[in-house]
Amino acid sequence: MKTESVHYEADGLKMIGHLAYDETISGSRPAVLVFPEAFGLGDHAKSRAERIASEFGYVGMACDLHGEQKLVTQIDHVMPLLQPLRTDAAKVRARTVNALAALVARPEVDAGRVAAIGFCFGGTMSFELALVGADIKAAVGFHSGLHVTSPDDAKQVRAKVLALLGADDPSIPAEAREAFSKMLNEGGVDWQITVYGGVVHSFTNKHADRMGRPDFARYDAKADTRSWRQMSDLLAEAFV
Repeated sequence: MKTESVHYEADGLKMIGHLAYDETISGSRPAVLVFPEAFGLGDHAKSRAERIASEFGYVGMACDLHGEQKLVTQIDHVMPLLQPLRTDAAKVRARTVNALAALVARPEVDAGRVAAIGFCFGGTMSFELALVGADIKAAVGFHSGLHVTSPDDAKQVRAKVLALLGADDPSIPAEAREAFSKMLNEGGVDWQITVYGGVVHSFTNKHADRMGRPDFARYDAKADTRSWRQMSDLLAEAFV
């Protein structure tokens, strides 16, 4: 497997994506954008992009969030950075659409078979990319926020949508799931929501416990395995 840095610009920032692919495979192949958690592009998203390349033979690209792969480790520092992205469709979509453009420009990528996945706020970004009408086959969010900037744009979604959530995640209550499903139904979207019982936020991140808030963020090995398998099945279906 080969990894490379991919440089692109988005929302006035110099972005550095983390690309992974199997260089022994010839020709173009499906590809997956991986949007990171709110703190920025770190090892979690990078390892998932590499896993996509090694397990499935797809091209994976973990996307930058704050520019130059900057990580913001303190929650009170990252929230002001996220606020404009939660409310300004143009800002968040620039960071998704430009990442997609950088990925499909690669010669290894079959531009007709691309999907987006994301973790935490990165899952929201994958949904925002779908809402702009991007030519992606699937948009998947792991413990993702469900509040999007322009719910009326659901009719533009061309992707299959999958949200993988913890039933006890305090940041994503049942009302949010209901509103999200209503939005997708009204848009005529092919969607699924899976809710894992006894699971909270950040269940795919093995370092979630470092936050010291097990009632909010906690790794769950079963939910991690099950959600990855469900994503894999959807991608296999979408990339036919």
